[in-house]
Amino acid sequence: MSPDLGAEVTRLREQVATLHGELVRYNLVAWTAGNVSARVPGADLMVIKPSGVSYDDLRPDNMIVCDLDGAVVEGDLSPSSDTAAHAYVYRAMPEVGGVVHTHSSYATAWAACGESIPCHLTAQADEFGGEIPVGPFALIGGDDIGKGIVATLSGHRSPAVLMRNHGVFTIGRDARAAVKAAVMCEDVARTAHLARTLGRPVPMAREDIDSLYDRYQNVYGQPGVPSATP
Repeated sequence: MSPDLGAEVTRLREQVATLHGELVRYNLVAWTAGNVSARVPGADLMVIKPSGVSYDDLRPDNMIVCDLDGAVVEGDLSPSSDTAAHAYVYRAMPEVGGVVHTHSSYATAWAACGESIPCHLTAQADEFGGEIPVGPFALIGGDDIGKGIVATLSGHRSPAVLMRNHGVFTIGRDARAAVKAAVMCEDVARTAHLARTLGRPVPMAREDIDSLYDRYQNVYGQPGVPSATP
């Protein structure tokens, strides 16, 4: 591994370890469930958490470096049980630099119902550009989950998918953007659930959704400053 590549892997180990703390801070995970990964730019590698290790014990030095077939390249522990799914996403979607998986309560409740989240909120239009789709059921351990993620999100504006009977997967241009999408997905899912309990949420016009999405993606925030910070 070249010095430059080694420095980038070190940076991503630190970032991925820190971002797992964001999942805890926003109450998106319980016990050891959930994971964050980051693609290593310029190499067919990714950094992901070890399997079954407490969030309190996650450190940069125990993050696992894998190739994009899911094989361990650096690390003494077994990688996340979702490694094959993450690897498939990176192989199939070269624009993706980060993948996140959570079982956050409200969004996973929609996944348990096998139901997408309709777009009734300006915040959802901003971030997701429409509904948050539901993906197919797939067993954990192989790359079937990855295939379902890619099939559902390819050509879709949403960076989040609700995998049926499982939970949430999000993608982003980097790992931080994917974490933001997971945070916002749970926020939208909670509000959509509350709206359903109160009555019938009011539909939004497609042209309004499109306008809001364009403004948020291209105008909102400060020039040159990504809006992906949770």
